[in-house]
Amino acid sequence: MNIIDIFKDDQYPRKGKAHSREISRAIVMRPDGLFAIHLIRRNDAFGDWSYFETPGGGVDDGESPEQAVVRECEEELGYQVEIIQELGTIKDEYALIGRTNINHYYLCKTREFVGKHLVSDGDTLIAETLYLPIKEIIQKYEALPNEKIPLLLKRRELPIWKLAEKIINN
Repeated sequence: MNIIDIFKDDQYPRKGKAHSREISRAIVMRPDGLFAIHLIRRNDAFGDWSYFETPGGGVDDGESPEQAVVRECEEELGYQVEIIQELGTIKDEYALIGRTNINHYYLCKTREFVGKHLVSDGDTLIAETLYLPIKEIIQKYEALPNEKIPLLLKRRELPIWKLAEKIINN
């Protein structure tokens, strides 16, 4: 496991029993060179926020992180994807719910469109999926507020997007 970074939650009070969750996330590129990014909207214990997040979700029992990222992309984007490269792992913490996420990131490319089928509670937070140039996605992350849940997401996701940009440009 190539751990890129570990982030502690300094934005919310500690609550809940500590536990961890494995998650697979994808930087997904279409043939036109645009990348998938979710616009998330939430109004809950974390507050009333809009921010960006890569496609992905929890690794199910008996599933590898690679299998999970392929499944999650089909559910959330409607695309079957091919993994190009593992990017690394980032651990981040959500003190408010007592959880540490172990996020496995993959660079993927779309193959066949098969249709979205959103299935989890987290999927209900997806306001829309945007397809943008990678530079524009990085700018959107950089412009997120430096507080609360947007800051936690920026810390986790921005290094991965910059790494993906570097790999793609080489």
